[in-house]
Amino acid sequence: MIRLLLVDDQTIIRQGIKSLLESQADFEIIGEAENGEQAINKIQILQPDLVLMDVRMPIMDGVAATQIISQKFNRIKVLILTTFDDDEYVSQAIRFGAKGYLLKDTPIEPLANAIRLVYAGHTHLGPGLIEKVITHPSNFSPPKNSMIPPELTELTPREKEVLNLIAKGANNKEIAKSLFIAERTVKNHVTSILTRLNLRDRTQAAIFAHSFLYLLNEDNNTNSNNVCDR
Repeated sequence: MIRLLLVDDQTIIRQGIKSLLESQADFEIIGEAENGEQAINKIQILQPDLVLMDVRMPIMDGVAATQIISQKFNRIKVLILTTFDDDEYVSQAIRFGAKGYLLKDTPIEPLANAIRLVYAGHTHLGPGLIEKVITHPSNFSPPKNSMIPPELTELTPREKEVLNLIAKGANNKEIAKSLFIAERTVKNHVTSILTRLNLRDRTQAAIFAHSFLYLLNEDNNTNSNNVCDR
């Protein structure tokens, strides 16, 4: 049973979402909140498995609440469910710890499946939203002074090539064609990448790549320049 907390400032919206989700045998709606601050207070008492979070709300918005939840209650997953697909909202929500982002017009079956995926530890973005990550990678990147995760530096050159292509949205067949290798080999590289970086799926890999690969490239370029200078 997946225990859910619904957070939305509009009562009628919460009631509608609750009615839809209660039709799923593996969901239990254990509470509701009207804003981020109220959600955090209820989380401490109710300890839900997953929070369905709106973005624009009074007192404390969903992005700020998501950041606090990811810091203080990192076991609890946050899935953004909103009417806004602005790049800023999507990027901030993901950077602050949201594991999924969907629009409120998502039909019940895709919504229910997204909840199950996020609960299981996967990252899930609604239709068209992953393209925002791919098209505008700088919006999803950490500050320039961020440290390169040591796991990334341990990837082989070929794995870095595969990761770059994953970040561009290429599937295994397209990666194999681009790198002139067998599709089976690509699958092995993808498995190795996910294992080394402790990621669950390709969506997480794409987001991770956009966040850190440019830092690694800059580091490599700097090292190359230093060698040339000497």
